Amino acid sequence: MPFLLALKAEALHLADRTLEALETIREADAVVERFENRYWSAELRRLRGVFLATTDADETQIEASFGAAIRIAKEQKSISLAKRAEETYAEYRRQKASGSGESRFRLPLC
Repeated sequence: MPFLLALKAEALHLADRTLEALETIREADAVVERFENRYWSAELRRLRGVFLATTDADETQIEASFGAAIRIAKEQKSISLAKRAEETYAEYRRQKASGSGESRFRLPLC
């Protein structure tokens, strides 16, 4: 179920409905907690970071989401999810450092 909710969140984000995408991520987190199925937790944190970055959220929240995604993936020994989270976080930092003046980040979903 968390996987399907993550797909729904991605679709909402691509349709410029990012606030709804964040709500869907919250829903997925609730499912993860309820059923203690933490397999998709790292990806949910990464997506939250992407969505927060595109909504001009507090930088602390964005950094925490990416940091949690990387930490969880490494704890689960998921090389692919850790690499994906690290690459997305690096792109966020690159775009932030470039200071292009654009308020919305264009971060990869996958």
